[in-house]
Order: sequence, then C-alpha cells, then structure tokens
Amino acid sequence: MSTLEISYFGLQAYLGTTKHMGGLETTKELVEMCHLGRDTVVLDVGCGVGATACYLAKTHGCQVVGVDANEAMIARAHERAQDEGVTDRVEFRVADACDLPFEDGQFDVVLVESVLTFVADKQQAIRECARVTRPGGYVGLNEQYWIEPPPAHVLERVRHTFEIQPGIPVLEGWTGFLANAGLVDVAARPYHFDARREASQVKRYRFRDMWRMAYRSLFLYVKSREFRQYMAERKYLPKDLFDYLGYALFVGKAPS
Repeated sequence: MSTLEISYFGLQAYLGTTKHMGGLETTKELVEMCHLGRDTVVLDVGCGVGATACYLAKTHGCQVVGVDANEAMIARAHERAQDEGVTDRVEFRVADACDLPFEDGQFDVVLVESVLTFVADKQQAIRECARVTRPGGYVGLNEQYWIEPPPAHVLERVRHTFEIQPGIPVLEGWTGFLANAGLVDVAARPYHFDARREASQVKRYRFRDMWRMAYRSLFLYVKSREFRQYMAERKYLPKDLFDYLGYALFVGKAPS
C-alpha cells in the first residue's frame, strides 16, 4: 500500500475512474456546444483515466490528445485506450494545464471537465487552453461554481472532502476568465445537482470496468487502515450543499 497515494485523485487513479458533475449526459452537451465532428482534433485537459478521450474517439471518430498532471492517471488512460481499441486515435501524456506543451492553434477544440476547479491559477490555465486553440475553434469547460456564497461549514466541508484548496468562482467569475483569455461569444449553461443526470456517470464504463473498481475498493477497504480512515472522514456532505454548489458548461470561441 505504500506506493498508493491516498488522496482524491490518487484513489481515482488506483480505482480506474474519473468523474465530473453531470456525467456522460453533460459531456454530450459540451460536445454539441463545441461543434465537435469526425475530423475534429481535440485536446482533453485533465483527461484522468481517459474515459472522455476514448468515448470521443469511439463515438465521433476524432483524434484526441489527453493530458493530465497525474502520472498514474495517464497510465490508466493508456490501459483504457488499449482495452477499447482506440490507440490509433488517442494519445496521452503528462502535462501541466498551466503550461501546455503544444504550439499555438494546434487544436480545433479544447475540453476541460471538472479540472480547473482544483487549479490555483485558473486564468493562466484558460489562457493556455485559448492559446492552443485554432482561430474559430472552441474551448469548453464543465466546472463547479457557487450559486451563492456558502456559509463557512459548507465551504470547509467541500474543501476537505474534495481537497479543493483554491477558491471556487461564481458563474460570472468563470465567464470572465474565458473573456480575459481573448475568447469571444462566451456562453454559460448552469445546472443544479440532479440525481438522474449524475447516474449517467456509469455509462462511461463497461461491466468489467465496474467490477474492477468494486474489487479494488474492497481490497483497499480490507487492507488499508489509512483508506478506511480517509473515507470515514469524508462520509457525509452537508445536506444543504447543493443549495450553494452548482456546475455549468462554459464555451468560448477563439477569434478568427
């Protein structure tokens, strides 16, 4: 157990899962808003275990590059691409969202799903996304936002449970970041928590993926006291959390 990082993202990498608010249904909406098609070249920033990248390659036939700062996530993403037979259409590499290793205007669409909420310098990360987007292309985000400023107990619990140290912006904060990065026609589509939509998370994964996640979770629970303590400390969220916390799709266009 010594090589496993007991943290929010470390555990997701170990289990082979990544998630974002709104699940697969929200990914589909973001794809539509960014006008993604068969010949689109996509950058997936904070790709996690590669679920969205592989989904886009399989369902849309586009070329996708996924980057993530977590090496364990990238290792899982390579495994997923092999399993799903899309290694000819996807590639993955370790990279920092605030310093993307790509030339200007290299991608038609840049997608970021529930990643920048965890990044301290959100403006710099969005500038990098805009920089690598070709003129006329799109930057699309799915990120959390405060519907209204939360009380201290909600703020502290969210920070502790999801290990979010930077501040979470309000809706206008996110749209301002996109506009300040030089993107135009900025649009926001806000949502409140919806259990039906969240259930679409599982549609990203096959039965054997779900079985492996369950097995690894049970193994950790039995073998690791640190894991049991970590989960016990994050067992409950405030009942009024989603009165304050929402998520939204944000899209901006790179000027032609």
